[in-house]
Amino acid sequence: MFSARKFFLPILTIAIFLCLPSVALADDVTDWNQHMLRAGLVDATPAVVMTRVAAIVQASVFDAVDGIDRKYAPVHVAPAAPAGASRRAAAVQAAYTALVSLYPKQKSTFDARRAVSLAIIASDPDEAPAGIAAGVAWGTTAANGILAWRNTDGFTSTPPVFTGGTAVGEWRPTPPAFAPGIHPELATSTPWVLRMPSQFRPAGPPSLTSARYATDFNETKLMGRFDSTFRTLDQTIYAWWWQIGTATYIWNHLADVLIERRARGDDDDDSGRSGEHRPSLLESARILALLDLAMADGAIACWDAKYTYVAWRPVTAIPLETTIGNPGIMHNTSDDSWMPLFATPAHPEYPSAHSSISGAAVTVFAAIFGDRTHITVDNDLAIGVTRSFRSFSQALDEVKNARVFAGIHFRFSTDDGTTLGSDVGNWVLDHALLPTH
Repeated sequence: MFSARKFFLPILTIAIFLCLPSVALADDVTDWNQHMLRAGLVDATPAVVMTRVAAIVQASVFDAVDGIDRKYAPVHVAPAAPAGASRRAAAVQAAYTALVSLYPKQKSTFDARRAVSLAIIASDPDEAPAGIAAGVAWGTTAANGILAWRNTDGFTSTPPVFTGGTAVGEWRPTPPAFAPGIHPELATSTPWVLRMPSQFRPAGPPSLTSARYATDFNETKLMGRFDSTFRTLDQTIYAWWWQIGTATYIWNHLADVLIERRARGDDDDDSGRSGEHRPSLLESARILALLDLAMADGAIACWDAKYTYVAWRPVTAIPLETTIGNPGIMHNTSDDSWMPLFATPAHPEYPSAHSSISGAAVTVFAAIFGDRTHITVDNDLAIGVTRSFRSFSQALDEVKNARVFAGIHFRFSTDDGTTLGSDVGNWVLDHALLPTH
């Protein structure tokens, strides 16, 4: 089965530094957010792992900047910046320190970018050399505090092997690679803001013999087959688009664009809130930190459910549909030739990871910018191909459809995934980075 990411990555790695969309009015926070996204692409970081990377980087940046301003509760590192420390230098150094730790092989690249960033800061007449030095020292402290904390969160680069089982309805490795389930340890890793991974655990997939299961099974069987004649051309395009892109890139880059838009005073929404004010460095850091904390906890909560219910994928279920015993399943005869639009990701089906992570992201965006914000989203590998929406909720609906029309999920998994993501996003908004007064 064709793997788009493996095919495109060698071709596009050289081009990304020339072709990736830029943020015209980037500040130091959004600038280093872009450096982080490029580092993840160069390293081919798995999508679920990228949620952890982004949370580490943006938590480091936020605690560094907020440790100077002291307006919000920190992610983890108590504010202790020396008086007069440069916010900009602290943000740059915190991102740099976190990225060097996460991607040590790219250190020379980060060194060059750090030198440029600090030179630009030094050219600002409002920045004093002593303040820059103090900011660098504090940024290092903040990032090291976050890194030390997350080094004990249970994540490992050599996860245990998970192969599921062979019972009816139970996940097992899927073609073509038949790889074990990826990073099962995330299901029990330490959340960022949630009390525990299972805090918003959904009730589980419907019974195999239920009417809901038959309805959603039939939809995926018809719409998700690789050669389906029921799927429109646009549905095929966006199913691929959301698959080859990384959720962290898509939503983090959009955050940078929206921060830039607000800086220009032209929020493009239907809420009547346009042109509120230019975001400060701290506000940029807080937006990105809330976004990435929510997505990271969305991933952890999703993995908790995935490895609790261990539900099989459509690519397994459909050829074995006669074993289910559900009279509502269309035809109810085995179809050994059925294959999804593209290779199925190597982890249990329920709930949908993209729906959970994107549901958390959209919840944060809607709270900050208003749901009816007009957006155009970019993709890290489909360079120049964008998707446009009149609201965040419309974008989330397309994410859900994309997973079903690709044949890798059932509808109940995308529905429950977005609910899970929304619950996580709202919890993060209600409990993280709150004003100190």
